[in-house]
Amino acid sequence: MFNKTKLKFDDIFENRLEADEIKEYLVDLYEKGETAAQIAGAASAMREHAIPLPIHYDLKEQLIDVVGTGGDHSNSFNISSTVAIILSACGSYVAKHGNRNITSKSGSADMLEALGINLSLSPEVTAKMIEETNFGFMFAQNHHPAMKHIMPIRKSINHRTIFNILGPLSNPAFVNKQLIGVFSKLYIGKIIETLNLLDTKKAMVVSSKDKMDEISISDITYANTLDNGRIQEFEINPEHYGLKLSPKEAIVGGDAKHNAHITYEIIQGNIKDAKLDIVLINTAAALIVDNKARDFQDGIQMVKEVIENKKAKKKLEQIIKFSNLY
Repeated sequence: MFNKTKLKFDDIFENRLEADEIKEYLVDLYEKGETAAQIAGAASAMREHAIPLPIHYDLKEQLIDVVGTGGDHSNSFNISSTVAIILSACGSYVAKHGNRNITSKSGSADMLEALGINLSLSPEVTAKMIEETNFGFMFAQNHHPAMKHIMPIRKSINHRTIFNILGPLSNPAFVNKQLIGVFSKLYIGKIIETLNLLDTKKAMVVSSKDKMDEISISDITYANTLDNGRIQEFEINPEHYGLKLSPKEAIVGGDAKHNAHITYEIIQGNIKDAKLDIVLINTAAALIVDNKARDFQDGIQMVKEVIENKKAKKKLEQIIKFSNLY
């Protein structure tokens, strides 16, 4: 199924199929339920048709991405983007891949732009930015030109398609470490198997009981980890790490400007409520994937420290300044 699907998506990305045929194929995949092999085949084709990030091999091995599929209808602020910035302040090299809003009021690109980060950077400058600041954002529309003729087809379908899943799997830096949130518990196993098929070294795939594509602070979260081919399944309970359960309404965001303000205030250390807690536990998970933290408790403490000692604030300022030099 891997090779068959990859060849089909090669045809799609190279615009060799009629729009109606592509639409029918995407709907058929959705209705039958995509397998891990099919997702991996499609992701492999999408990676091959992307404009890659020209990053040195030694640094490439260190890169991590934190991303969600979207589609959970939680209307939360931009949690994974906030996590990505704080993660870079903890010493990780973050190659963040994202887009403008598709399933929410504010996509990662919208929020980061509202924070003052210049997104109009060449792949070469983005690579340099990661080297110097530990953070770089790869704007999906700049790296996946083949998607241009697919977007109208995607928008004509009134439900999600495989492309909602492919975005997080098609990072142009070809990262070997990822924290991925998915919109349904049913996809945790599929995505972790897909990552294994794609030779990802370390990953955690999460989906909460209350249907968030993040680690929730309102309920338990289901998770699978991948560590060099070894897959483990477990559950995450925020209360086990000193975080109290809060209603989902407590992490609701708004438009890009509103969400940028939330992120800024968290990084400044001015927010101490559920919004901080959800950033703490998700960043801790990413630090575990990146071998920076032993466990969730260790990771949460690391995040608290970089916020309290203003390293996160200084990191954000460095990222904004560097991006606007070009």
